[in-house]
Amino acid sequence: MDRVAINEEVNVTSVYFANKNNLKSFPKRMEYKNEEYTFVEGLQYLVHKGKQAVRLFDMTDGLNKYRLKFDTEAFTWTLLSISPEPRAL
Repeated sequence: MDRVAINEEVNVTSVYFANKNNLKSFPKRMEYKNEEYTFVEGLQYLVHKGKQAVRLFDMTDGLNKYRLKFDTEAFTWTLLSISPEPRAL
């Protein structure tokens, strides 16, 4: 399975904080299509579109990778895509 584009608003029901000095927040749990997904780790990117700042997150639950977008003005989460984690040989 390749990356599947989703582009749907989701509920992030839990967040966690990494890096005690900067207090970067990351999504921990997400609800999508009546299922709950718990993330084990991820990366965060800050993207500026003009004056608007958008936070992108590449998160994993150990099986799949999820790209999420957090709109800092509307305070909404969007699931952009899902793709499988590469399997070790």
